[in-house]
Amino acid sequence: MLSAHQPFETYPAPIREAAHEAGGVAQVAGGVPAMCDGVTQGQPGMELSLFSRDVIAMAAGIGLSHNMFDAAVYLGVCDKIVPGLAIAALTFGHLPAVFIPAGPMTTGLPNDEKAKVRQLFAEGKVGRDELLEAESKSYHGPGTCTFYGTANSNQMLMEIMGFHLPGA
Repeated sequence: MLSAHQPFETYPAPIREAAHEAGGVAQVAGGVPAMCDGVTQGQPGMELSLFSRDVIAMAAGIGLSHNMFDAAVYLGVCDKIVPGLAIAALTFGHLPAVFIPAGPMTTGLPNDEKAKVRQLFAEGKVGRDELLEAESKSYHGPGTCTFYGTANSNQMLMEIMGFHLPGA
């Protein structure tokens, strides 16, 4: 549903293929719930945002609890999913692990233009249709959100800590 998560829909197949070519077997151990603050703003359930980190950590932990894996690959983006997956990875610290991000979203409407439309909307000078059009132009493709917020800072932190390949 979310642009930052969309690329992960197709990641398991190439991961399985790469593992097979290297003489291994890869399988999906589990999936975790994901939410986006940008989508849930003002919606019922928004207060579950930070709580979801613990749910994500537990869901990933349950997926790994079978004691059947030699390593783990974590697919995640954002300030809830990445910390939750990191908690799971630390819990299963005996397993080598790598985190794979969704990659960057292509550039859309620049942040200053989007901010201007948001300000005009707040002042009542443009309507909801104009606001939604600007938002759609801002987030128009798959990948990690284009603004330098928590999704990008988490991706950079994972790279700095050595969990992502440089430039990921």
